[in-house]
Amino acid sequence: MTDISLIAFDADDTLWVCQTYFEAVEKAYCELLASYASADEISKALFATETANMPLFGYGSKAFMLSLLENATRVSDGLLTAEEVMKIINLGKGLLQLPGKPIEGVEETLKQLRNSGKYHLVVFTKGELLDQENKFDRSGLRPYFDDIVVVSDKTEESYYRLCEQFGVKVDQLLMVGNSFRSDIEPVLKLGGWTAYIPFHTIWQHEVVDEYDHSHLLKLDEFTQLKGLL
Repeated sequence: MTDISLIAFDADDTLWVCQTYFEAVEKAYCELLASYASADEISKALFATETANMPLFGYGSKAFMLSLLENATRVSDGLLTAEEVMKIINLGKGLLQLPGKPIEGVEETLKQLRNSGKYHLVVFTKGELLDQENKFDRSGLRPYFDDIVVVSDKTEESYYRLCEQFGVKVDQLLMVGNSFRSDIEPVLKLGGWTAYIPFHTIWQHEVVDEYDHSHLLKLDEFTQLKGLL
């Protein structure tokens, strides 16, 4: 890892909390639609709807809101009321105003890495551009980063383009994130380095089989990056 010159950070549930809020919205959503189906039925149908919509909507709060509405229409057999529609929209809007408060130890660690002068630091995240940029601004972390890059999905090709953008080789990249599927595996396949910091909860879509790798470092908390580097 002595040649690392670019450190890329996932945003949601790596720099700030996100999935916890989505789960709270889904719980409120199931309670709102309780007269139409059980919570388990609603959640399973919602995940199927989200998965089917990903090629068209991508990821993020706005995509989630559209899936909430589509799924509610189906679950209710078209009986959804205008009042219920507005309540669902307001649940979705709440996700667009998440505080973006940094997880404990994040700002302290980023400050030390920035002050070292050794690395380019970039936020590399997927989702909807405006939503992610707004959370980034609310987080107060912008001064520590060279850039924020928002992509439709984190693929091997998108990581390769990120390295090209900063003029580094893939083996000079360290990706830090909480999702093995999106933050870790694509980078390992390219020959880059990864720091995996699991969050206490994860979106069902991001769950994959995990494995050990010589370029994979598993951390318990964000602050361990300081000792690692």
